[in-house]
Amino acid sequence: MQIGIFSDIHANANALEPVVEAYRDHDPPIEKYVCLGDVVGYGPNPNRCCEIVRELEATTVIGNHDAAVCGRMNYSYYYDAARNALDWHADRLDEEHHEWLASLSYREDFEDVAFCHGSPINLEEFEYVFSLEQANSLIEHYDELAHITFIGHSHLTKSYSLDPDEGARELYGPKLDFEEDKKYIVTVGSVGQPRDNDNRACYGVYDSEEKTFQFHRLEYDIRETARKIFESELSSDFAKRLFFGI
Repeated sequence: MQIGIFSDIHANANALEPVVEAYRDHDPPIEKYVCLGDVVGYGPNPNRCCEIVRELEATTVIGNHDAAVCGRMNYSYYYDAARNALDWHADRLDEEHHEWLASLSYREDFEDVAFCHGSPINLEEFEYVFSLEQANSLIEHYDELAHITFIGHSHLTKSYSLDPDEGARELYGPKLDFEEDKKYIVTVGSVGQPRDNDNRACYGVYDSEEKTFQFHRLEYDIRETARKIFESELSSDFAKRLFFGI
């Protein structure tokens, strides 16, 4: 089965729409979609992005920004611009999308694969896994982990193999191959706000038969997203960073 896996859209419809088009043109066809959270936050189009993900009937887990907007977490400690963006989104999000975000689970499973927004341990804490130290900390939970866990949250493409004897080892794309005798944490990157110094939208495809994952990058109209942000009450920094992929 070909599974389209994507994350961290952050209300950037100009990035999400061409990604969905690319998925629909994928050969072999995508049979299942999974969104790893943060549909909202930072960007100018929260309603449109919720609508697109729901139209895809994507299996979706909740991200920290989603949880904040729908009232499932306290975000008072976020820095001012991020907090103001969440307030802005919460005020403008249609009630049906509020209810949808509020209904999402922290983790979904499919066969030997798990999907969550951040670390698979302490799911409600949305902890990061983007360093060897953080990956190695998961070894003590090895027996609790799925064969492959796909995550988002960091907006990076940092991925690791885990072995109780050898520890964690960083993996490098654009294609990852998975062995049966190891476990894996795969960070799928960000559709709407990449932070790995590549400003193109990032998304991926998992082949459940071949046990492979392929990263894809796609250019989109950054200027149009930036224009929408500049014309809104959102921080202009959210627009500027898109051009640099940071």
